[in-house]
Amino acid sequence: MLNRVILMGRLVSDPELKTTPAGASVTNFRIAVDRSYVKQGEERKADFIDIVCWRQTAEFVCRYFGKGAMIAVEGQLQTRTYQAKDGTNRYVVEVVADNVSFTGERRDGNNAYGGSQYSGQSYGGNQSYSAPQQNFSAPAQPAPAYQSGTNADFQDMPLDDDLPF
Repeated sequence: MLNRVILMGRLVSDPELKTTPAGASVTNFRIAVDRSYVKQGEERKADFIDIVCWRQTAEFVCRYFGKGAMIAVEGQLQTRTYQAKDGTNRYVVEVVADNVSFTGERRDGNNAYGGSQYSGQSYGGNQSYSAPQQNFSAPAQPAPAYQSGTNADFQDMPLDDDLPF
């Protein structure tokens, strides 16, 4: 059986780090994920998905992501029920995140991801994280281009029926 979910969306609010009585870090947050289609004459709709992160992943999210930041989440779909204070039974569907990643998007200003300036990084519970030392103000150097070629630089391929594939 397979239970994998991969989502990319924006945080609806700042994540808040909590600690269980056993000492485990946990955070719950919601992301807005745009739907891929728009009905003619209507605005684009979004789905709001609840996410749960545990331990180091929770600490990573709370440290580097803030409201409005784009985040990529990989995890498992989980359902649970509980009884609310008013006595009603509640049914919850949420994603338990194994890995979270920056999407590579940078917003204008100094706070790219709710206080961070890192991109292209991801964090999962089984990995260790060390922040890269990058200078985002220097432009990337383009790869050298092949500019002085002629047809004489290439070989003709034999046209026989014995192809290697």
